[in-house]
Amino acid sequence: MRRRARPDAPDGRVRLVYQRFRRAAGWLSARGLARWRRSLQLRVVTSTLLASSVMTVALGLFVVHRVTDGLVVAEKEQALEQLASGVTYLGDELSSIKGQDDPELDSVLRQAARNLSDRGSRATDFAVAVLPTGNRRLSPKYVPRYSPDDVRPPAQLTRLIATGEQRGYQFTRTSLDDRPARAFLVVGAPVDTQAGRFDLYYFVPLDDQVATVGLVQNSLTAIGALLLLLLAAIAGIVARQVVTPVRVAARTAERLSAGLLEERMVVRGEDELARLAHSFNQMAANLQRQIVQLENLSRLQQRFTSDVSHELRTPLTTVRMAADVIHAASDTFPPALARSTELLSNEVDRFESLLNDLLEISRYDAGAAVLEPEDTDVRTIVTRTADGLAQLAERTGSELKVVLPDEPVVAEVDPRRVERILRNLVGNAIEHGEGRPVRITLASDADALAITVRDYGVGLRPGEAQAVFDRFWRADPSRARQTGGTGLGLSISREDARLHDGWLQVWGWPALGAQFRLTLPLRRGERLSAAPLPLAPADAGSRYPRAIEASPRALPPVPTHPALTPGPADAAGTEGEQHG
Repeated sequence: MRRRARPDAPDGRVRLVYQRFRRAAGWLSARGLARWRRSLQLRVVTSTLLASSVMTVALGLFVVHRVTDGLVVAEKEQALEQLASGVTYLGDELSSIKGQDDPELDSVLRQAARNLSDRGSRATDFAVAVLPTGNRRLSPKYVPRYSPDDVRPPAQLTRLIATGEQRGYQFTRTSLDDRPARAFLVVGAPVDTQAGRFDLYYFVPLDDQVATVGLVQNSLTAIGALLLLLLAAIAGIVARQVVTPVRVAARTAERLSAGLLEERMVVRGEDELARLAHSFNQMAANLQRQIVQLENLSRLQQRFTSDVSHELRTPLTTVRMAADVIHAASDTFPPALARSTELLSNEVDRFESLLNDLLEISRYDAGAAVLEPEDTDVRTIVTRTADGLAQLAERTGSELKVVLPDEPVVAEVDPRRVERILRNLVGNAIEHGEGRPVRITLASDADALAITVRDYGVGLRPGEAQAVFDRFWRADPSRARQTGGTGLGLSISREDARLHDGWLQVWGWPALGAQFRLTLPLRRGERLSAAPLPLAPADAGSRYPRAIEASPRALPPVPTHPALTPGPADAAGTEGEQHG
C-alpha cells in the first residue's frame, strides 16, 4: 500500500512549496489576465512596447551587422595588403639563396621573419609565421616573439594554401600565449623561391574591432532601453488622454442606467473627444426627456385605467341589474328576443370580468396589491382548480390528468391568488390544447414548490414565449375562444407570481404544445435558486434544449431567437430569466 509523504519530509516540503508556487502563479496570471481584459490603456501601452521592442531589436541588429561588416572588411583589406607586401619582401630576401642546401637559408629566414614582425604596425599580439615546405634541414616553423607551438595556422586555411591558391584568409579564435582565446584574422600566402616554397601567415588580432562592436551594442542597448521607456511614457500619456474620457463616459452611462438622469459629461475643448462628450450629453438629455415623457404617459395610462375602471363600476352595476331582470323574464319572450337576452347576459358577464381584471391590474400598477399568505396544502388548490375546470375540459374533449405527491405540500401562499394563477394556466391549456390531454404536475423540495401545466396543442412560435405575458396579447387573433377570456389573465398571473417572489415561465414550440411552470418559495421572503420541476417537458425529446435553472434576477433578459438555439424550443420567464 502506498504511504502518504509526511509534510516535514524533504519531498513533502518540496511538494508543498511547488503547490504554493502554482497557486501563486495561477492567482497572478488570473489577475493579470483580468487586468488585461479590463484596461484599454494597458493593452495600448503593451502593444506599443511590443511593436517598439521588435522594431528596436531589428534596427539594432541591422546596425551592429553593418558596423561589424564594415570593420571586418576594412581589417581584411588592410591585412591582405600587408600580406602582399610581406610576400614581396620575403621573396626579395630569399632571392640571394642558391638552393635548399644553402647554409645561410636558416639565418636568412629567421631574420626575415623578425623583420616582417617588426614591420607590422600592429599591437603586441600581432604575429608572423613562416612555414618551410619539403626541407627537413630547416625548422618546421619560424615565429618571432612567440612559441612556435602556440602559433598554429587554421587547418582549413593551410589546406587552401596547399592547393595553390595565391592567398587566403580565415577568422578564428585562438591564443598566442597563456591568455584566453580571442578573435584573430589569419591571412596566408605561398612564397616560391629558388630555396623552395615557404608559406607566410599573419595573425591579426581583432580586439579593437570586438571592442568597437561591443561599444556599439552597449550603446544601442542603452539607447533602445531609453527609447522604449520614452515610448511607454508617451503611449501611456496618449492612451490616458483617450481612455480617460471613455472611462468618464462609461461611469456616466452606468449612473444614467441606475436612474441618475441628471448625470452629464464635462466638455473640454473642441476636438473629437469634446464632440463625443457633447453628443453623449445631448443623447442623455434626449433620453431623459423621453423617459420623463414615458413615465408621464405611463402614469396617465395607469390613472386612466384606474379611473375608467372605477367609473364604469356604477353603470355596470345598473346594466347588470337590468340584464338580470330581462334574463329572468326571457321565457316569455319570442325565441329571437330570448336569444338576444342570453347574449346580452353573457356579454355583461364578460364585461364585468374584464372590468375586474382592469381593476386588479390598476392595483398592481399603483403598488396597492396586498398578499394575504397563510399555510396551505397546495394539493387542495390544485385539486379544486381541476374540479372547477373539469366541465370545460369535458366540453372541449380534453382530459385533465393531475399528478400530485403523496405527502402534503404546505407553503406560505395566498390561496386566492395561487388558485387564480392555476385557473388561468389550466384554462389556457384547455383552450389551446386542441382536445388533447392536459397534465397538471405538482412537486416540491426543501425550499420551493413547482406546478407545471402541460398541453399538447398548437404550442408557441419562436419569439411568442416572450410576449405571452403581455396585456391583451393573443397568439392567433382570428382564433375563436371557448372560454371568453379578457386577455389579461396571464399578465395578472405573472404579477401574482412576482408578489409571491416566485417565477412564472413558459416553454413551447409549434406542434409540440406548451408547458407553463409556476415556482413559489415554501416560506415567504426566501429567494428562489432552482425549481423542483424542469421547464422543458421530458416528452419533448432529448434533442430539444432544456431551460436554464437560475434565479430570475441572476440573468439579464435576453430575447430568444430560433437561429441561436440548436433545436426547436422556446422558453421565457418572468423577471428577466433566460431560457433556451
